[in-house]
Amino acid sequence: MNVLIVDDNHAAADLLQELLVLQDHTACCTYTGQQALDVAAQQRFDAALVDLTLPDFPGTEVARQLRASARGEPPLLVAISGYAADEAGDAAGLFDHHLQKPIDFDVLDRILARPLAG
Repeated sequence: MNVLIVDDNHAAADLLQELLVLQDHTACCTYTGQQALDVAAQQRFDAALVDLTLPDFPGTEVARQLRASARGEPPLLVAISGYAADEAGDAAGLFDHHLQKPIDFDVLDRILARPLAG
């Protein structure tokens, strides 16, 4: 699975990338919403892990634009946030899943495995 990581916390994003690669995924880190959209315009991703709080614009806007610009099947969108899902505001309708930081990697692994099994 090709995964886009969008998180302004460089260390957290880079660690998540390393963990995904160890699980035989391909992963690309971006650290702003605009970087994520620029990279997504150049290549297709099966999933995007999007921090809701980014320095340039909200992760919800990244999700909206990723869905709108998808050629074919939109990516699986997973919100990552320091907030619980019920505190994340309008993110619930845009994302397929919500993970609270620190991310439980076993849960993320199961989420990413589901589309491959289906």
